[in-house]
Formats: sequence, C-alpha cells, structure tokens
Amino acid sequence: MSPSARFRLLALGAAGLASAAACERKPVVETEPVPLNEFAFQYPEELWDAGVEGKTVLRIHINTGGTVDSARVETPSRHAAFDSAAIAGTTALRFEPAKRDGTPVSKWVLLPVEFEIKEPGSAAADSATNAQTQ
Repeated sequence: MSPSARFRLLALGAAGLASAAACERKPVVETEPVPLNEFAFQYPEELWDAGVEGKTVLRIHINTGGTVDSARVETPSRHAAFDSAAIAGTTALRFEPAKRDGTPVSKWVLLPVEFEIKEPGSAAADSATNAQTQ
C-alpha cells in the first residue's frame, strides 16, 4: 500500500482580460500553470500508522521554467509533519508555466495538499495522486 497525498492548483490573481475602456487594445490572454507530472507527496509514516488524515494549503511560486522556486504554508494542518511533507514535496513538481499572451510568466498559486488514507484499488486511491487544476 503506497501512502500518497493529492493536490489541486488554485490560481491567484486577476483575470487576464483588458478592460472594455481599452477598445483599441487586443485582450490579454492568460493561462494558468498546468501540472506536468503526477507526484505523490510523502505521507508521514507516524501519521499514516496512526490513521491520521489532514490538509495543508501551500502558497507556491511557479517560475517561468515551470519549477517551484518558493513555497510556504498558507494554512497549516494540525500536524507539523504534514506541513513539512507538503513543503518538501514541492521540489519534485513540474508545471507548464502560466502564460500571458503566449509568453511564460511566473505566478503565485495556492496548492492544497490533502493527506488521505485510501483503500488500495478504490477509485479514490487511484486518483489520489492526480493533479487537478481549478
């Protein structure tokens, strides 16, 4: 049984459309970062053995190369081990960076990391490591 955590990406920032007052300008097209790899955050063994679940929300900075260059806890879980595991797991994440008019841009996003114990073979377990963007 491989313990894992799942995450989904929540973009921060304003919508990327130009205002109606700037009729002569083309609208700015922005895209959000897209996860490129599936990665299971390491479930802290002592919490797994104790059957403890939790959620940590991180604020991560995804640079123009698609890697996380900064991460901090936005909303801590009630267990420091979950928070530490979430921060440590960001180093392996890879993204297609956010883009503005086709040019890669860096962006801060919220990353909820949910540490849940799932039974092997369940639909929830199979999707536990899939990244979902919103």
